[in-house]
Amino acid sequence: MTVAMLKLNTRAVLRLSGSEARPFLQGLVTNDVMKASEDHAVYAGLLTPQGKFLFDMIVVATGDDLLLDVEAPRKPDLIRRLMMYKLRADVTITDEIDLSVWVSFEQPSGTGTSYQDPRHESLGWRLMTDTAPEDTSLSLDAYEERRLSLGVPDSSRDMEVEKYFWLETDAERLHGVSFTKGCFVGQELTARMKHRTALKKKLVAVKADGGSLSSGQKLETADGKNAGEIRTTDGTHGIAYLRLEFSDTSLNADGAPVQLA
Repeated sequence: MTVAMLKLNTRAVLRLSGSEARPFLQGLVTNDVMKASEDHAVYAGLLTPQGKFLFDMIVVATGDDLLLDVEAPRKPDLIRRLMMYKLRADVTITDEIDLSVWVSFEQPSGTGTSYQDPRHESLGWRLMTDTAPEDTSLSLDAYEERRLSLGVPDSSRDMEVEKYFWLETDAERLHGVSFTKGCFVGQELTARMKHRTALKKKLVAVKADGGSLSSGQKLETADGKNAGEIRTTDGTHGIAYLRLEFSDTSLNADGAPVQLA
């Protein structure tokens, strides 16, 4: 039986190979990439030293190598950043231009590297392959509706680069951080936010209660206070960067009621 799949044109694949590939990445990103295997993917972020979002990635192993499912438009910037940290480490960074990332709501059977989305099990499966699957009928609208309703951000479309702290992206709920793995870039401030301070803002899933949402739209309280803004949306479901002091308050976008999903 074939599985309906969708090609994610906004994603690309990098390969890290060499004897120090895994410890190299382990010392940089927010999650424990030592746990990545051929059937278990790990979601992680690469942050600024101040703990703010730079890049996110899904990491899966193939043999001794690591494959990184990354944001395609910002891939050159990520390669430059990794090269800056590499120094003399035995790591080769390869741009796998022949591999594409596909998604499905069921486990795919095509050739390539398949892995369940580690951020949320209901977001389905992903496949890195150089061969188009037989059934490409999964629509982008269907995938986006599910992603948004689950509150899963889509890289820099939802997370502002060098502005949002990693925990503000809801990374802890999405299995994107380990507080036991040891050091990573931005670890000190991320741990401090976890254990010593309360988050004031965070990405949350929202839903229009009538009306239609649009990207960049402001969220307001009933008395006109600025509560946040819509990041990505399909018109009904959306992801918003919300001031959490207003999470129990009636919200609206241009007068239309908005609910936290």
